[in-house]
Amino acid sequence: MQPAGRHLAIYNFGLFVAPYDDPAVEGFRLREPFNFDAAARSEGFVGRSGYQGEPGPRCWGEQVFPRFIHGSGFETAPSSLSLWADIESLMAFTYSGVHADALKHARNWNVQRQWPALVLWWVEAGRRPVWADGVSRLERLHDHGSGPNGFTFKEPFTASGEACVIDRARVRQIAQNNTTRQGHLLGHVLSLKA
Repeated sequence: MQPAGRHLAIYNFGLFVAPYDDPAVEGFRLREPFNFDAAARSEGFVGRSGYQGEPGPRCWGEQVFPRFIHGSGFETAPSSLSLWADIESLMAFTYSGVHADALKHARNWNVQRQWPALVLWWVEAGRRPVWADGVSRLERLHDHGSGPNGFTFKEPFTASGEACVIDRARVRQIAQNNTTRQGHLLGHVLSLKA
């Protein structure tokens, strides 16, 4: 679905029900490294931003947060920024395997959102978006709805700006391929506390 020379960026943002080190979000904390590992093993994964001051991948610019964090009592919040080859690869990772298990339990760790969970947009291959790109696009998506500069899986757009339909058969095939690539990770994650 994506023309040569383009990658799909995703930014997501949520708010925990308690501080990161609180037992109420232990299930998230336990799964987080497995989700990063599963993404890296997934078909179509290009790369992800790390977090300032933490070991791992380099941080793509200063990490900032959308206005939805205001009044929450938190200075930081769970969010991620990554690049994928195309929308089918991202969807296969998001809704199957290790990450699907985290989504199943997310209501235990996150407050109910009054904003979109994520925003997608196309970037030139070789260009890394910065956190502020994701924040501004998520806020614009909340305020104005989907468009070529910020959209969701429910209302996707091509890199050239046309509305499109996701190839669900390809998503299923990639998800099957990822099952092999993710190896033993899913079995381990399914044994973790929710």
